[in-house]
Amino acid sequence: MDSATSQRLSISLAATLSLILIHLTLVNSFTEIPTAYEVLEDYNFPVGLLPEEVVTGYKLNHRTGEFSAYLNDSCSVYEGGYRLKYEPTIKGYISNGKISSLEGVSVMFFHKWRKIVEILRRDNHIHFSAGVARDRFHIKDFEECPQCVCSMNCFPTS
Repeated sequence: MDSATSQRLSISLAATLSLILIHLTLVNSFTEIPTAYEVLEDYNFPVGLLPEEVVTGYKLNHRTGEFSAYLNDSCSVYEGGYRLKYEPTIKGYISNGKISSLEGVSVMFFHKWRKIVEILRRDNHIHFSAGVARDRFHIKDFEECPQCVCSMNCFPTS
């Protein structure tokens, strides 16, 4: 192979590699990471399980379902006759229609804070388990995200 052919081959190879790198960069720049709310929907849950506009990020292991969601601060809401509080970090395991080993979300039940440990989606209902306390709600109750009304200090921790 003469030097002119070798030089053209090198230039052609460099140009091809450059085009491939540009293509990969463009594809990656248009691939958006879904929000925590979109991830809930991917697992057949409504977005209203999380408070509005406070989730700053999340980690999700797609293989095991282990997740952590990060809020910009603790958050308390009053929704559907219940007082709820969210810690700055919420952890658990998510699969289609099931959130288990949940940490970081509590509900006031008979004047005591109880940790919500499991959330199930069954047909058009969401079932919550807080130890011995259980309740279910229609899915429509969670179409919209609740608003944080104040920090954790808003409701006594008794």
